[in-house]
Amino acid sequence: MSDTIQSMKKSLLLVAHGSRREASNDEVRDLTSRVREADDARFALIDCAFLELAEPDIPGGIQRLIDAGATQVTVLPYFLAAGRHVSEDIPDAVSGKQAEHPDVRIEIAPYLGTSDAIPRLLLTMLADSTAAAS
Repeated sequence: MSDTIQSMKKSLLLVAHGSRREASNDEVRDLTSRVREADDARFALIDCAFLELAEPDIPGGIQRLIDAGATQVTVLPYFLAAGRHVSEDIPDAVSGKQAEHPDVRIEIAPYLGTSDAIPRLLLTMLADSTAAAS
């Protein structure tokens, strides 16, 4: 592996919508912690941010990762469908930070709803559910 690749500090920013209900925001923060614990060292840093109604916002979340030494940021939209937030709002927030930090590679991963694992996840979740048993 080249020195350039080894010196890259990859990071992941899980981006959710955000809610006025703080317990919902805490669920995203908890999920982020679980992703961090499950990560196999693919990412040096893992954090979350919110599109609106909660902190940090997307630019703030990206900045936190950069301040912690990130040289590459993957933004993962935690959304099931490609509405305006996925197609416009998140890219707009990311492009602003990219312009501020041209030396940092910031990319947007496909949103959650595009994953081929979603149908299996839903069926597994239902199979494990007591509600599905009745």
